[in-house]
Amino acid sequence: MKKKSILLKLIFLFLIGNQFSNAQTIDSSQKNWKDFVGKYNHSIFGENVFVFEPQMKMAEIQTILDTIYTRQATKKSEFNKNRYALFFKQGTYTLDVKVGYYMQVYGLGELPEDVIIVGAVRSKSTSKQGHVLSNFWRSAENLTVAPTIDSACIWGVSQAAPLRRVHIKGNLQLHDGGYASGGFIADSKIDGMVFSGNQQQWFSRNTNWGKWVGGNWNMMFMGVPNPPIGNWPEKPFTVIKETPLVREKPYLIYDEHGFGVKIPKIRQNSIGAGWVNNIKDDKTLRLKDFYLVNPNIDNSESINAALEKGKNLLFTPGIYSIDKTLKVNRPGTIILGIGMATLQSTNGNSIFEISDIDGVTISGFIMDAGKIPSETLLRVGESNSVKSHQTNPTFLFDVYFRVGGPFEGSTASCMIINSKNVFVDNTWLWRADHGNGVGWDKNKSANGLIVNGDNVTIYGLFNEHFQEYQTLWNGNNGKVYFYQSEMPYDPPTVDAWKHDGIGGYASYKVADSVKSHEAWGVGVYCVFHHAPIIVDNAIETPKSLERNMHHTVTFWLNGNKESIIKNIINGKGDSVNVANKKATLE
Repeated sequence: MKKKSILLKLIFLFLIGNQFSNAQTIDSSQKNWKDFVGKYNHSIFGENVFVFEPQMKMAEIQTILDTIYTRQATKKSEFNKNRYALFFKQGTYTLDVKVGYYMQVYGLGELPEDVIIVGAVRSKSTSKQGHVLSNFWRSAENLTVAPTIDSACIWGVSQAAPLRRVHIKGNLQLHDGGYASGGFIADSKIDGMVFSGNQQQWFSRNTNWGKWVGGNWNMMFMGVPNPPIGNWPEKPFTVIKETPLVREKPYLIYDEHGFGVKIPKIRQNSIGAGWVNNIKDDKTLRLKDFYLVNPNIDNSESINAALEKGKNLLFTPGIYSIDKTLKVNRPGTIILGIGMATLQSTNGNSIFEISDIDGVTISGFIMDAGKIPSETLLRVGESNSVKSHQTNPTFLFDVYFRVGGPFEGSTASCMIINSKNVFVDNTWLWRADHGNGVGWDKNKSANGLIVNGDNVTIYGLFNEHFQEYQTLWNGNNGKVYFYQSEMPYDPPTVDAWKHDGIGGYASYKVADSVKSHEAWGVGVYCVFHHAPIIVDNAIETPKSLERNMHHTVTFWLNGNKESIIKNIINGKGDSVNVANKKATLE
């Protein structure tokens, strides 16, 4: 019986492999591309949204997927203008779904198990070395994967590439053999093992698995029922048993009423994925409650007009030039982006400004600084915000910021949070270290994040390369669970990066006036390409709060061999330099 079972499995795998190998790609510049994909485009959401059904021909779906991936896979695609959302209605598919830049792969069921991909949903390296250090801006959400092509579901990524609400019927591999630099998974289930491999750091929240294997510098597990065993710093593990308070990211569904958006409930002191624990998301909004924003039609005026009418917003895939701030004044407004929708400031303006109101949700956006400098790109609350929003907080999910990269841009900061009781779930604030418009005097930006409001909580804060403090925290009772930050690569001289007699700028700065603040799993790294930069501290806090910074790590990655981070926090902790590359504190 065992030999027969193995033979049947081999035949099954051969047939699947033959299915994939028969698929072709179509040059998307050819006329027949639009004719071919017409029945898969969904006119409601525009030409870059594909909606697949299980009764469709798998070979044709595979051709579409491969053609899109070919456009989005290579290093040349990192800053291109294409954006895609690939939606799967309920059912089972036999496919190899390769995920490249600006691709969102999305199941439309009420449960992840309503959409099953037999084969692969994978993000792999395009380099011979297997590095995925620049595998950014992609996602897989709300579906089940039964891996049959590789021995595991390979999700080799770094920042801005979340797995959310996925079920892997097998193992999950978070690398592709080479270097990898961090990532995020939430509200998911992996039946087998998770192999972190060369991942330098990773944040896992409310996720079930059989076993976690591996770990390098900074691995955080929050609300995970079965975290790995080991104590910091011998093992790079930070374990928080429960997630204090979270609302999972809203997700699209398709049912007998058409398309809708599910709004998950707020959970307190939670462990594991909500859907695994049979928690039902009862609140559903229909598309009539949203204004569908189209990059070929809409501008700042039409979007603001929709907001003034009380509409929620759903941005379809594309790039939007925003020349006037989008004003969010209605409590409970929901603003969703699909297919890595990208909003670019073009007039020195912020992109979003949210009034000091209850219950706003923003999720799924890339926001770019423009050539005319802005003060900030996203502002939550006015500077004098004093209201409590404890019973109905604002949530920001998967919001990403870029200063430089696609083109030259500048902003004093990327995000300012003035309101109280704001939750951020996975954000990457990035002053570009490569791409277009990159240089110390080109893509200028002092700070990634400034927090002035009290009771602000962040799950997964990635913040890198800014020219002063990466994170500046002025509010009280702030909490950060997992922090990953590289200092800027490009200070041209020692004098260019010092202030008030202090060498460099701390990456994580808690203001002297702050009375309460706490953070867990704080990693700060340095690569100084030019000058022998000397940084006095990676972290600065009031002395009374030093013990509230748990599991801190610094790492000297590369660069000028005379550069150094002298201390981890407030003059404490070992130095990191070319001879001693890693230092930790409890």
